[in-house]
Amino acid sequence: MSQIRNVSGTAFVVAEFRAEENRVKAPLYRDPVVGLFLDERSRHAAGLVEASFPPAKDLVRIRTRYFDDMLDRNLRSHFRQVVILGAGLDTRAVRKRSNGVTFFEIDDAETLGLKRRSYEREGIDVDLKFIPGNYVTDGLVNLLRRHRFDFDLPTYFIWEGNTMYLPLESVRHVLSEIRRSVERFRLSFDYMAEAVISKTTGDAGVTKLVESFARMGAPWVSGIRDVGILAREHGLELIDDFRIADLYQKYWKGRPMTSPIFGYYSVCTVGT
Repeated sequence: MSQIRNVSGTAFVVAEFRAEENRVKAPLYRDPVVGLFLDERSRHAAGLVEASFPPAKDLVRIRTRYFDDMLDRNLRSHFRQVVILGAGLDTRAVRKRSNGVTFFEIDDAETLGLKRRSYEREGIDVDLKFIPGNYVTDGLVNLLRRHRFDFDLPTYFIWEGNTMYLPLESVRHVLSEIRRSVERFRLSFDYMAEAVISKTTGDAGVTKLVESFARMGAPWVSGIRDVGILAREHGLELIDDFRIADLYQKYWKGRPMTSPIFGYYSVCTVGT
């Protein structure tokens, strides 16, 4: 593992937070695969973020459960392709493998190379196509086309932990590319409110979280004011939209929330 810096490096921090669920008595999910990628350096980096803002790990754990549930739902609805944008150390291709379903993961070559070697070392065989590249600058459709993606098959896209690192015009571009090229799809993604990005929530802890990612070389640059308007602008249906605060109360009944951040961070699903 290289030094944990920049957006690719944050994947190890997220993976450490995700792995924590394996050690609790009543887990939201299980991820027995993620430990393959973790070591002392990733634990140290995650510890620094958690020390700066302890609720950060709960954001990751809740959104993981949401995306897992949505993937399960779409697999039951016979979606035969799953595309994970900016996949990082996502393990769903292994954890959620399903007969007749092909997974595609897009990320930088170094991250995907680590995953490929780890899976090969453990003898993990899965219907997964690794696509090295940048889905914004290289063009999402071009990358998929080169790797035998079937644009006529119902497809579920997972876009987790990405939008806040992109300018809003890039978010719009990705939505346009998918809408223009894939006949039937669902797309789930998470997003921050604009107040988080502009550091105007009035909460010092939220500001510390934003600044901790900036220090890692992975600044958050955009938030979304109204995801319903964004969906309609691209001819998409907003299927659901939840604040993490709502899911926190659903998954962890009776547990007090420790920060306003849960009300400023959301997950949603759009589609045709």
